[in-house]
Amino acid sequence: MIQLEQVERVFQVGEEKVYALRQVDLTVQKGEYVSIMGPSGSGKSTLLNILGLLDRPDHGVYRLEGMDTTELSERRQAHVRRHKIGFIFQFFHLVPRLSAAENVELPLALAGIEHRRRKGRVAEALERLGLADRARHRPDQLSGGQRQRVAIARATIMKPAIILADEPTGNLDRVSGQDVIATIEELNRDGMTVVIVTHDPELGQRTNRQVRMLDGRIEDDCRGPS
Repeated sequence: MIQLEQVERVFQVGEEKVYALRQVDLTVQKGEYVSIMGPSGSGKSTLLNILGLLDRPDHGVYRLEGMDTTELSERRQAHVRRHKIGFIFQFFHLVPRLSAAENVELPLALAGIEHRRRKGRVAEALERLGLADRARHRPDQLSGGQRQRVAIARATIMKPAIILADEPTGNLDRVSGQDVIATIEELNRDGMTVVIVTHDPELGQRTNRQVRMLDGRIEDDCRGPS
C-alpha cells in the first residue's frame, strides 16, 4: 500500500540546510492502523505531508499502491490525492460559509460527480456519522466534535484507500475526542488504512502499530496485537 525508500526532505533556512526527514524507510500494508509519534520537530508532519502528496521528497521514492508518486506531475498527484487519500486535520478546515452537507459534498463536486448522486452519498455519510439533523448547519453552529465528524465525512466521501489524520483529537474535549477516535477506528475495521500523527501516548497505544520519530528518523517501529 505505502512504501517509502530512503526518503529525505531538506529545507533551506538561511545558509543552513535543515533535514526534516533523513533516510526514512517505511512500509504500511493495506488495512493497517498506524500512529506516528515523536516530539515537535521530529518530522511527523513532514512525513504525513509526503504520504498525502502535499509535499515531495528531495531524495528517495514514495510508492502508493505500487505507483511511484515522485515521478507524477502536479496535476496527476492532485488526481491521486483526491481519489485515494482522505485527510482529517486538528482544526477541521471546513469552509465557514458552507453548510455541513455542502462541506461534505465538496470532494464529489471537484471530482465531477453528477449532482443527484452527490446528494444521495452526502445524506448517507451524514446519517452514518449521526449528523443528519445537522446537515444545514454551518460550522460555527456545530460543536467541536460535530465539526470533526463533518470533516471525517468529507475525508471519506470519496471512499479513499487511506485516511491520514493529523492530531485529530487535539482541538477537542476528552469525550468528543473519544467519539471521533471511535469513528476513525470503525473506518479502519471497515478496511481503510489509517495513519495518525499524534502527541497523545494514550491514542498512540490504541493503534496496532506505533512508529516513533526523532530528528527526522524512525527511531522505533513497534507492532502491537492485531
